[in-house]
Amino acid sequence: MASSLVFVSRPSLPRTQFLNLLELAVAAHLIPEVSEESIKTSQDRLVTKLHLPDSERSELQDDASSFLDSQVSAGNISYSDVCLAVVPDEISDAKQLLLLMDVDSTLIKQEVIELLAAHAGREAEVASVTEAAMRGELDFAQSLIQRVATLKNLPDSVLQEVGQRIIFSDGAPSLVKRFHEAGHKVAVVSGGFQQILDPLAATLGLDHALANTLGITDGILDGTVHGEIVDRTMKETKLRQWSEEHQIPLAATIAAGDGANDLSMVSASGLGIAFNAKPALRDQADVRLDFGRLDVIADLVLDDLS
Repeated sequence: MASSLVFVSRPSLPRTQFLNLLELAVAAHLIPEVSEESIKTSQDRLVTKLHLPDSERSELQDDASSFLDSQVSAGNISYSDVCLAVVPDEISDAKQLLLLMDVDSTLIKQEVIELLAAHAGREAEVASVTEAAMRGELDFAQSLIQRVATLKNLPDSVLQEVGQRIIFSDGAPSLVKRFHEAGHKVAVVSGGFQQILDPLAATLGLDHALANTLGITDGILDGTVHGEIVDRTMKETKLRQWSEEHQIPLAATIAAGDGANDLSMVSASGLGIAFNAKPALRDQADVRLDFGRLDVIADLVLDDLS
């Protein structure tokens, strides 16, 4: 099926630099001639969508990746200057989409387990384990059990304290708002904690939100995780379950994350996005988004820009 090639600039990239990149894409026969009128503005970003009806997705994906790699190597652009995505018509033409996102370092800027561990004086230790898990070097479930054990005997009041310190990723509220206004569904699934996630999900009005549940006994964290751990496999399972629940084809789903724990859901979705991601995910995803605006996802797949 046909696809569109979408260019989105980082915030405040000079228009001349964006135009130069498009001209280079024309010269490389990646896209046909483009006009100034085809460039739209999304806040302080520039967006161009070109529908290529005769394209084959995998070939276009390879050509686009090779083009961007060559331009970065030539010093004409950096990966953090532009997001170049191949968006299949199954996404563009869908009546309803499902967007599923990771939470820590995707929907929000922090890793919650590290914020909690700081209260136990174990932040550096836990951060190193988190990094290794996100790179795919450790089994996620085992690493989570190990990290949660460091929280034993903390009062459950730390959950509220940490919750007040959470910062949404730039553009996260706008992304959810734009998807909902267009009639789509937005969900999150997290290797973090339900007690932290619930208020965030309520603030954004998310359609679904699932994370791990910390064990609490008499107002004290007991250092355990209750119930089935939300790992890489569970994330893919929830993508499939929620898409079926809303009668949304898997080809009309979008998944975004930053680490190895997100790889299965990103690979299974109709459009997988690596958001400022570790190489374990970045090198496998359909889309590489290397600047910190989460609402670029809406720029890529929605037709709501004037």
